[in-house]
Amino acid sequence: MTSERPPLASESPIANADQLIVVSSQNWDATVGEMHRFERHGTLWQEIGHGTPVSLGRSGTAWGLGLHAMPQPGPQKVEGDGRSPAGVFTLTGAFGYGPTGHTLMPYEAMDASDWCMDVPQSPYYNRIVDARDIGEAAVIGSTEPMRLDLHRDGDIRYALGLVVAHNPQAIPNKGSCIFMHLWRQASEATSGCTAMDEEAMQTLFAWLDPARNPVLLVLPEAEYARLRSSWRLPRLELLQ
Repeated sequence: MTSERPPLASESPIANADQLIVVSSQNWDATVGEMHRFERHGTLWQEIGHGTPVSLGRSGTAWGLGLHAMPQPGPQKVEGDGRSPAGVFTLTGAFGYGPTGHTLMPYEAMDASDWCMDVPQSPYYNRIVDARDIGEAAVIGSTEPMRLDLHRDGDIRYALGLVVAHNPQAIPNKGSCIFMHLWRQASEATSGCTAMDEEAMQTLFAWLDPARNPVLLVLPEAEYARLRSSWRLPRLELLQ
């Protein structure tokens, strides 16, 4: 996970982005939301395509650690709370089961030995590691094999995914292994990620360009309205 400089309170956390993914939910406890894509043209944001449904954490959302200034009012993300991190986050790369991802994003093909470490006491906390490199003992306790299909009877959820740079400093118990990934069925809640159907993910893979500094923004509707002016967020036309 990459390290990010904490922003000043006066800064917009999307100031350097030219591609923006917005995930909006009705409230902090909502387990579903809408995803919208925007591109910056000069000083204006233009929506690309149309909104699409996504699933969120089984307990809703809570403020995570990313590009936005903290603290913010509302629930705060902790390890194992079942909430998707709210805020603004860099997307650091893509991953999947196949050898290539057909995307401009840095792509890593996962193997049965790849794990994301969600054990707060681990020196590898909040990192994707290969047990062949660090030893099988080092991944004991992790609940996040990156080849879910091989470890959990054909599970498709990580067949295509994006790494969300939440908690880039890997602060213990502040949350780990946050991804955008596939869902097994519509509206199925996640453990703290953002999930969608394969068509929506393929659209993201084809659209995202690391040269345009893409970021993910996740907020309940009321928080989006509160921060829209100060963060200079685009107007959001919800389907709901």
